[in-house]
Amino acid sequence: MAGPNGASTHILGISAFYHDSGACMVRDGEIVAAAQEERFSRIKGDARFPAEAVRFCLERAGVSIDEVSAVGFYDKPLLKFERILETYLSVAPRGLRSFLKAGPLWIKEKLREALGYSGPLLFAEHHESHAASAFFPSPFQEAAILTMDGVGEWATASIGIGRGSELELIRELRWPDSLGLLYSAFTYYTGFKVNSGEYKVMGLAPYGEPKYVQTILDHLVDLKEDGSFKLDQTYFNYLSGLTMTNGAFDALFGGPPRRPESRITQREMDLARSVQDVCEEVMLRMARTAHELTGSSSLCLAGGVALNCVGNGRILREGPFDDVWIQPAAGDAGGALGVAQLIWHRRFSGSRSVNGRDAMRGGYLGPEFSEAEILEILESHGAKYERLSPEEKAKRVAGLLAEGNVVGWFNGRM
Repeated sequence: MAGPNGASTHILGISAFYHDSGACMVRDGEIVAAAQEERFSRIKGDARFPAEAVRFCLERAGVSIDEVSAVGFYDKPLLKFERILETYLSVAPRGLRSFLKAGPLWIKEKLREALGYSGPLLFAEHHESHAASAFFPSPFQEAAILTMDGVGEWATASIGIGRGSELELIRELRWPDSLGLLYSAFTYYTGFKVNSGEYKVMGLAPYGEPKYVQTILDHLVDLKEDGSFKLDQTYFNYLSGLTMTNGAFDALFGGPPRRPESRITQREMDLARSVQDVCEEVMLRMARTAHELTGSSSLCLAGGVALNCVGNGRILREGPFDDVWIQPAAGDAGGALGVAQLIWHRRFSGSRSVNGRDAMRGGYLGPEFSEAEILEILESHGAKYERLSPEEKAKRVAGLLAEGNVVGWFNGRM
């Protein structure tokens, strides 16, 4: 769909201010660029306004900010602030510190000032952005959609259906009951950084035994057959404090949280295995419910919990779906892509081409550098390097891997 005077429609999507900030550019429905701010700032999970990612997306598309047809933000700050405020009021005065930390964030940030943009600025709900990022780039004409994360505005998980150029969310689980926050609580308790070290818990799980599964189900999680659940908040601290767990949680699992960077014991391995097993069971039940509600044979996944590849594997092997497609940027950064797609289909009534392949280009949507640029950087830093032919390179890398070395491989777009 062309814009005024036959020009292309460029839509800039942005996610920012919580964690994993990113930007995405969509031209006439095609994803032409997407990147996380951390790739430029080198700050892992960088949550700041993604100025460098935006700059890259504009340059890659060959447009200025004034030529952008619309800018989309991946969630609704006022709804999020409503949840933050209501949570504070429900636990006041205990929640004052967390309220002061989170509340002003959504008032002070001014997207227009940061962008220098005066055109249409649109907002989508957090889980709609996740759902759009999962379905619209997928190879399916129709699919069930399952999104699971910590929390957006109020939703912590949602089930939807996508058909052609439309999607609809039909059921949701709401704050403070959250699979993502349950997993993050154990991430914190086992001594890793929340919103960063969850993958370490997943990786630690195979070394442990599921000895705490029943404890989790008996005390922390009231799990229903359809995958919905209630968390007993007497064991958690994320409503009123700045940590995830409290003294009752410590007593339940035999001691205080592991001190970060201290030795990992069998206890942490068993805790990781236990919460991983519970997480997988919840994911499977939610997937089965999504199938029952939609009747679709295909499933699209997004949201931070969809980064749990072990759980995704069980859905594929044991779930009711013939095919599963997962948004590569399943976390919040992918919300930038989702809101841009939503705007294309809803505001501009854009078309969607489904050809049996995903529209993510394998996820290779970030910057790339030519050989000349790489050589210039190496020379400017006085770096030692060696140029190899493709055949020599393959043999050298194979030999290094066989010796147990770690190899960094840089090729093409990020």
